[in-house]
Amino acid sequence: MNSKTAGVLYTVGAYLIWGVLPLYFILLKPIGPWELVAWRVLLSFVFCLLLLTVTRGWPALIAIVRQPKLLGLTALAGVLIYINWQVFVLATLGGQVVESALGYFINPITTVLLGVLVLHERIRRLQWIAIGIATLAVIVIIVAHGTFPWIALSLTASFGLYGLVKKKIGPAVDATSGLTLESFWLIPIAGVILFFVAQDGGITYGSSGTLNTVLVSFAGVATAIPLLLFAAGTRRVALSLVGMIQFITPIMQFLVGWLLLGEPMPPERWAGFILVWIAIAVFVVDLVLASRRGRPTAETGTVELV
Repeated sequence: MNSKTAGVLYTVGAYLIWGVLPLYFILLKPIGPWELVAWRVLLSFVFCLLLLTVTRGWPALIAIVRQPKLLGLTALAGVLIYINWQVFVLATLGGQVVESALGYFINPITTVLLGVLVLHERIRRLQWIAIGIATLAVIVIIVAHGTFPWIALSLTASFGLYGLVKKKIGPAVDATSGLTLESFWLIPIAGVILFFVAQDGGITYGSSGTLNTVLVSFAGVATAIPLLLFAAGTRRVALSLVGMIQFITPIMQFLVGWLLLGEPMPPERWAGFILVWIAIAVFVVDLVLASRRGRPTAETGTVELV
């Protein structure tokens, strides 16, 4: 297997796992969304410590710890990814998987827009068209469907900003060290959440049967494995290709929410999604054309869906 083929397989594997995460989280009931994310933080941290030991990654982590600027950026990244995790789990356990998919559909376009607003990047005409169509889609959902897509917009905003922070960090922080530090900064938040959960009904983890305990225990693994696959894949394939592969996840989440979980899709919501898919088509066409011309492509938001 050559490097590019392996890279594609790693990347596809990561996005496939992220695509079925809603089903995994639903299997963890009766655990609540706040407790689940708290355990996800703590178990991810424990799993990353094991990975650092097995892969002998401690020197890289220690080198990062000695750089206050990098530490600060990992703390900011941790807060942003916590918001993303919490909103996603609230949506999943609250029967809003379809709206979560909408957020990840528009995330690459949102990331390009953030690049313009925050980093003052210049983007191409087709990318502006995609941004305009995606904006129209959100307006249609708000006006015609009568609901504000706060889940979708929260997910894409937190994830887009997380991508900007990760871009700022760059290759100075590897995937395992990054997730270790991001999880570490979130330990106090997880502790506070578990304290209040214990006061309000009690901790579910460990008290809902052996199977549930085992499934919840794998939350850290379910976080780290696709992240590592993604990191291995993106080192071997072009960013433009990853930008197209990443739509596997929201497509799978949309199908899970609509077909498997039976979430409603009235005509007004279909209209918004169709507009989003048109925007994505324009976006992908731009990526393909830019790649063929040998021009550098704009950032596509292909960061970790951890």
